[in-house]
Amino acid sequence: MVGGPSILAADFANLAEDVRRARDGGAGFVHFDAMDNHYVPNLSIGPLVAASLVPRTDLPVDVHLMVDNPDNLIPMFLDAGVASISVHPEAVTHLHRVLGMIRAGGAEAGVALNPTTPPETLEWALPYLDYVLLLSVNPGFGGQTFIPETTEKIRRLREMTDLPIAVDGGINAQTAPLVVEAGARALVAGSAVYKGDPATEMRKIIESGRRAAEG
Repeated sequence: MVGGPSILAADFANLAEDVRRARDGGAGFVHFDAMDNHYVPNLSIGPLVAASLVPRTDLPVDVHLMVDNPDNLIPMFLDAGVASISVHPEAVTHLHRVLGMIRAGGAEAGVALNPTTPPETLEWALPYLDYVLLLSVNPGFGGQTFIPETTEKIRRLREMTDLPIAVDGGINAQTAPLVVEAGARALVAGSAVYKGDPATEMRKIIESGRRAAEG
C-alpha cells in the first residue's frame, strides 16, 4: 500500500518544497491534476509545471488528465518525464490508441473512473492498462467529501482485475482504511495532507491505510 499527495491542494509558489515535505511523511508518488475548464469546471496546471517538478523530486509523478482531447497533451507530459498518465474514457474517442500512446512513450497507462462510471466500462481495456484510478468525489475540485459507495465499486473492480487500484477524493486517516480494506493499493490525498504539516498528515494517512492492509 502506497500513498501520495495531490498537489492540487499544495502551495504552488512553493511546490517542490511542499512535495518534499509530503515525501518526508512517506509519500511514494506525486499526483498531478491537469484540468482544462471544459471536461471539469476548473483550470489548473499543465505540462510546463510538470517539466519543472519532475527534476526537483525523486518521486514518480502521476498525471491525472481531467481534460477533453487528452491526446493533444500526452506527448508533452511524456516529454516532461512523468511516470504515469490516466485519462477519462468519456473524454477520449479511441481509448485503445490513447493507452498505447502513453505506454509507447515509456509511462504507465491508467483510466480514471468518475463516481458513477461503472467498472464494466473497462472490460475490454484491461489488457492495455497498468492501473485504475477511482474517483471517490466528483472531479474538478479539492476538499470534497468522500462518496461512501466507492468501497463497493472497489470490490466490484477487484473481482474483475488484479491491476493496482488507486483512489482519489476525500481520502484522510478515517477513510483510508475503508478503501484499503475494499482492495485499494494506492491512496491519493490532497486537502488532508496540506491542511497542516504535510509530513505529519501524509504519515497519518499512510499508517492508517497500512494498518488496514495488515488486518
